[in-house]
Amino acid sequence: MSIVVLITGANWGIGRGLLARYLALPDHTVIAANRDPDGASSRALSSLPRGEGTRLEVVKLDASVWQDAFDAVASLESRGVADHLDIVIGNAGVSYIWPAVADVRLEDIEGHIKPNVYGQVALYQAARPLLRKSKREPILTNMGSTAGSLSAPLPFPNAAYGPSKLASAWYTLKIHLEDDWLHSFSLCPGWVHTDLGDAGAKAFGVDEVTQAKFMIGLEESCDGMLKVLSTTTKAEHGGKLVLYNGETVAW
Repeated sequence: MSIVVLITGANWGIGRGLLARYLALPDHTVIAANRDPDGASSRALSSLPRGEGTRLEVVKLDASVWQDAFDAVASLESRGVADHLDIVIGNAGVSYIWPAVADVRLEDIEGHIKPNVYGQVALYQAARPLLRKSKREPILTNMGSTAGSLSAPLPFPNAAYGPSKLASAWYTLKIHLEDDWLHSFSLCPGWVHTDLGDAGAKAFGVDEVTQAKFMIGLEESCDGMLKVLSTTTKAEHGGKLVLYNGETVAW
């Protein structure tokens, strides 16, 4: 039976990197969910190399729209794309402004909470019935971040994105506790040289020397996360924040 993997925000950055790696494996059905399936970045996914017996499917899913996750899963079922899901990776999210608490605006808090938190919950609820039909231990993971850490808060202003990742962590842990059959955990890609990662470094005034010390390339991050996803279990990582290199860190 084909292993079915659904990745949101799969047309660029980390999502695209993970998508490419799953497509290269044999006997997989890889579903690229993104806001604009007809856009150039989404259409370009069809040119990625594929392993034997592996196919690519594209579906519309905007993490800022609650109903989209449910419509996306219904579309997969009605089109005969998937009768189960084995791995769901909630990669879609935003990080576009990094204010201090004294300066953060309501619209920016809401602008991060909607895709990063509401979108996570909607994806879980929509995918849950098909995850339950998996013949293996199903995985539901979202992109975690130390930006939401309570134990070791980062020394940067981050009053819009940070709280959204903290709330996301709460849902990840509660899903793990509520569904004993589902492996729910957060996967931290590290501080990666992507458009978002580089924008954050610029906003924080991080110099090139510091970037070289703390930031990593997309290839290293995605290779590491794929390895984690291929070996992780609920017993080992359930409800936890796991770095791309396999290390577990405190929330």
